[in-house]
Amino acid sequence: MNDLYDRLKSKKIKITEIPKWGPYFRKQWENSFVNHLNDKDKKSIYLFDTGGYCGYLWHLFSYEKKDCLEGEKAEAAFNNEPKNNCYVFYQHSDYVMFLETASVFNTGDLINEQDIYIVDKGFNWTYIQTHETGLCGPYFSKKSK
Repeated sequence: MNDLYDRLKSKKIKITEIPKWGPYFRKQWENSFVNHLNDKDKKSIYLFDTGGYCGYLWHLFSYEKKDCLEGEKAEAAFNNEPKNNCYVFYQHSDYVMFLETASVFNTGDLINEQDIYIVDKGFNWTYIQTHETGLCGPYFSKKSK
């Protein structure tokens, strides 16, 4: 996290740290991208941490429950997406960053980052780099209209 902060700061991206807001952002992400699934469907893809399975929001894509781009196509989509204002948060941390003037933010900044979620201010698109990148992800998806 600190490496990412330093990389983004060196690119003159304005960063506001929002500690302890991870649960709120993970719930907002679920409400924005997983709202087409019922609770039973969410449980079937281990969206949440239950019964020995570590839940990941990105299971939405690895279980093919929502359309997305994957791998190099996802990276290209993220790099080409306008990123004036966006949020960065994690699966296993409650640390959140709000980025302003982030147009130069790209996948090269995400070296060694795992289970990281990036969304625009309105939660209209998301980019996820998983701990299983190469097998699962990275993923890029837009919210269904």
